[in-house]
Amino acid sequence: MPNRSEPKVITPGLLRDWPLPVPSGGKESRGTVLVVGGSRVTPGAVLLAGVAALRAGAGVLQLATAESTAAALSIQVPEALVVGLPETVDGAVAGRHSARLDELVATADVVAIGPGLHDIDETTTLLRQVLDAAGTRTSLVLDAYALGALSHEPGLLVDAGRPAVLTPNLTEARHLLGREPGDDLDAEAGELAERYHAVVSLYGHIAAPDGRRWREESGDAGLGTSGSGDVRAGLLAGLLSRGAEPTQAACWAAFTHAVSGQRLVPRYGRIGFLARELLDEIPQTLATV
Repeated sequence: MPNRSEPKVITPGLLRDWPLPVPSGGKESRGTVLVVGGSRVTPGAVLLAGVAALRAGAGVLQLATAESTAAALSIQVPEALVVGLPETVDGAVAGRHSARLDELVATADVVAIGPGLHDIDETTTLLRQVLDAAGTRTSLVLDAYALGALSHEPGLLVDAGRPAVLTPNLTEARHLLGREPGDDLDAEAGELAERYHAVVSLYGHIAAPDGRRWREESGDAGLGTSGSGDVRAGLLAGLLSRGAEPTQAACWAAFTHAVSGQRLVPRYGRIGFLARELLDEIPQTLATV
């Protein structure tokens, strides 16, 4: 079992000593993010994650979502390539094999899967397809229903050596742990990282499989709003895309997510701001660390 370190508090000073890569050249040097998710009733999750990835510095954005919403989403996010995927009768993205999805996954630098998905069986099949098509060095962000799918097949990432980050909330952590999380979220994040061989970001408690741990202490109640987790997952994907390694991306994303919320407090108060309002704060938060 890895020797767990005491968690380091994530501060601006810690991040300044751990600077993000600054890509040079065109958009290709900042990488391609593919977000796989959404449904007929939750197309906004993919939008939030995708725009967050661009705001964090990704060069190219691709969205793969339920075919009934793809056209509308392409208008809402004109910066992205949007591809429709087969869907079930109730509008969930179907697990049926898609050659086009294989192509997108194979050429992406980062794949974020989960935002807006809502059928666990279809998601499990979809996750397997993504993992089969992804290169061994393709970075992965698993969020929402993709985490439920992983809890059904916990060996999918074990010993694969894939750069992966899991972003559970407490409900998803319960599925991944197979029990209710305790009060010590540092320890719970550490257990999940060891079990699933991935970096884990659990409400600002970040753990690596080798036992290193960090804690972000700036988050406030306002972040507990619909769509906020989608923004965090996309932010993480964007940082990975520009060259950050998984623990660095997770720490920077947790801090940026929290401080972007703080920046909205003077306008909206501690609660009441919307997840989409976090998006415009991301670049300035990153720039002022």
